[in-house]
Amino acid sequence: MPASPSTARAINDRLALRLLQQEGPLTAGQLKQLTGLSRPTVADLVERLAAAGLIEVAGESGEQRRGPNAKLYGIVADRAHLAALDVRTEGVSVVVSDLLGRVLAESSVPIAGDIGTGPAVEQAVALVERVAKEAGADRLHTVGIGAPGLIDPATGELRNSTGLPEWHRRLVATLQERLPETRVHVENETNLAALAEQRDGAARDRDTFVLLWLGHGTGAAVVLDGALRRGASGGTGEIGFLPVPGTHGLPSATGCEGGFHSLAGSAAIAELAGEHGVVAEAAEYEPVAAALVRAAVASTATAFLNTLADRLAVGVSSVVAVLDPGCVVLGGEVGQAGGEELAARVEERVRRMSPLPTKVRSSELGGTAVLRGALLTARDRAQDDLFSPPER
Repeated sequence: MPASPSTARAINDRLALRLLQQEGPLTAGQLKQLTGLSRPTVADLVERLAAAGLIEVAGESGEQRRGPNAKLYGIVADRAHLAALDVRTEGVSVVVSDLLGRVLAESSVPIAGDIGTGPAVEQAVALVERVAKEAGADRLHTVGIGAPGLIDPATGELRNSTGLPEWHRRLVATLQERLPETRVHVENETNLAALAEQRDGAARDRDTFVLLWLGHGTGAAVVLDGALRRGASGGTGEIGFLPVPGTHGLPSATGCEGGFHSLAGSAAIAELAGEHGVVAEAAEYEPVAAALVRAAVASTATAFLNTLADRLAVGVSSVVAVLDPGCVVLGGEVGQAGGEELAARVEERVRRMSPLPTKVRSSELGGTAVLRGALLTARDRAQDDLFSPPER
């Protein structure tokens, strides 16, 4: 069935906006060439988008030709401001950007575990308000939040999870109350890291892969055929609870001690490093395991790296046997610290343990992937809203 004139206009407008978002300012002639639309159709959509305040003249083309230079049209970047939050057990990081995702201001604040839920929430909300003010944002259109824990697939809400501070859940609700005109979206931190690695990092060429998060704790994100998989209860990727050999006991419904977390969490890696004489000082907010792995790679601490690769291969091989993703990214601060040195060791072990060919890669974004993924999600949702045709 052919599209109605209004539907066709909406499709053309969104196509032009996506090209401007991806390619930067373009002339009407370039839009015509890239979209395949006629010159009058492009002229009409440029007029519509400019009247809607979505695009503006951003300069002139530098082409050397007779007559005046052609006008360059670009998206009005300050049409909307976005915020992204990386919520950790020990603190919060915030960035505020324009509609194109250019970071305008950013900051972090530590939150002590003993200050109470109310003060912790107030500290985090105050940080968001302060960074927004520094960015010159009168209001925030969309806020993307990355947090540990389970996201209810039916409601999109952060579920109560054992071991996580109560202020995490209260923060989401408080932001929605304090910013009633703002769209607030929360997603599991590892899922956001996978999105960022697929868009801008180690999985740019993959539609199917698994991100194994290695930071203070462990987690995994599953992307199959380009789609993020969350599971029936939002728990896809809770690999810390995976029963594995080499631990004391088994995990339980209330704690992952005895599971894969006991082999690959930061504390477990630090203990292993101590047994091999590897020492290092961690930077602020950094898992100590990341500093230790980085030091081991620099000093070629072969015995430590081999033993750590043995541990990681147990978890990776389990994922490969069930999902056959073809690629596993060692994410988080620890995965990035290990680099290709650690990834190659894990890949070699997985090759011996599984008949399924699997590439193992190191993270390119490390711990920044969560914040990057939250910002990408906020930008996508804001653009979907602003670039949609008005309801008639």
